[in-house]
Amino acid sequence: MTEPKQNRLSPDEVLALRGLRLPAVALKKLQRAGIYCQPAISIEFQTATRRYLIRGVESGGAVAQVGAYCGFLDCTAAPSSLPQPVCAVGVNGVHVAMLSSALVRAQMFRARTSYELLLSHHTLVSVEGKGRPVLRNSILFHGRHGTLEMELWNENRELRRLVAPMFYSRSGEQMPVPDRFHDAILRLTAGVCCVGCRHSHLAEEIGLHTRADVSARPQTDREQPQ
Repeated sequence: MTEPKQNRLSPDEVLALRGLRLPAVALKKLQRAGIYCQPAISIEFQTATRRYLIRGVESGGAVAQVGAYCGFLDCTAAPSSLPQPVCAVGVNGVHVAMLSSALVRAQMFRARTSYELLLSHHTLVSVEGKGRPVLRNSILFHGRHGTLEMELWNENRELRRLVAPMFYSRSGEQMPVPDRFHDAILRLTAGVCCVGCRHSHLAEEIGLHTRADVSARPQTDREQPQ
């Protein structure tokens, strides 16, 4: 008797859960450049409030040739209101952790003047008979062929947060990003062009890089999606 096959995630489901699937050569360039971008999300349990939250870490930065950045917003495209300070060593690494019952992950990769963008939505869903929820993930926008013919990491750095790449389909048609994410994309573009980045780009709008919220600190029961 054959065992039933386990349900495998589709490519879109993997993308929604884990973030951009960069080729090996891009990952090696990021590693050699010392850029650490962490798109993974986890479920955390707060013992004080007896509730589960989704945790994401804003991280990334750039060198001239390449950049990667990932940040988190709430469902209205504003920065999440529950910050968690993180200890960062060096540059182009982790900046601040975000906690919420629902998050939008904004992730961007840059190779010179070519860009890739992923916006994904993450919520917690109750499971009948279990106290622990599971993640529900969906893709809001995925732009693969983005271009911005400006060196925002160098001579055009004064244009950061004023311009963003344009994305096109395989047939050459422009792919508009949802309007409510316009400001977030400007900040994300600045992040992938910020050489030696030492600060947050999305969370800093509400001062999360300097504010600590002790009540938002998770205690136990960590889950890291594989």
